[in-house]
Amino acid sequence: MRIAKVLTVAALLALPAAATAAETARLTVTGTGVVAARPDMATISLGVTTEGETATEAMARNSEELGRVLARLREAGIAERDLQTSGLSLNPNWTHPGDGGAPQIRGYVASNQLTVRVRTLDRLGEVLDRAVSDGANTLHGVTFGLTDPEPALDEARKRAVARAQATARLLTEAAGVRLGPVVSISEGAGHEPPQPMYREAAMSAAPVPVAEGEIETMARVTMVFALDQ
Repeated sequence: MRIAKVLTVAALLALPAAATAAETARLTVTGTGVVAARPDMATISLGVTTEGETATEAMARNSEELGRVLARLREAGIAERDLQTSGLSLNPNWTHPGDGGAPQIRGYVASNQLTVRVRTLDRLGEVLDRAVSDGANTLHGVTFGLTDPEPALDEARKRAVARAQATARLLTEAAGVRLGPVVSISEGAGHEPPQPMYREAAMSAAPVPVAEGEIETMARVTMVFALDQ
């Protein structure tokens, strides 16, 4: 009789554990969605570097050259909110005598960086041409983007969810189990800002040919489903 009672208690203890295991059966999948779109804005990073015998002379020349560049960009229709100067630097120009003597200062070098946002891409080549022809002697690159990236990002999120759902259905059908309801959805670290995906689309009418290509926006979601066994 005592043995029967022990077996009964053991069975009762095992039932909640089995039920818990069934209830906690989960499937975790990750889906990625990508949307490609034509960019509608560009950001130019350029600079003005000048030299002078004294620090004051180098800075004065730099301010004069940069002023001309800014004036031409404003004439090209660039708004004040899309012009930003940064990275101002002034350094001595050291020379090293060939006879092993001590280094000496031979003038100064002043540099100033300028970030320009161009919201009308068909004028990008003209803007570049004006900047370079009127004092900008360093060009650090051109990047393309979307003025409002949210619509593309929302569509990428939808595609990521659809991809995760399709993967979950495929896996459960292959495993012979039934897919249950969604337990949780989270946006993963795969959410990335738009990245350029170049293709040949040069604006040949512009003074400086530019190929803006496409912008690729990616989102990644992780979904957890319950499994009905």
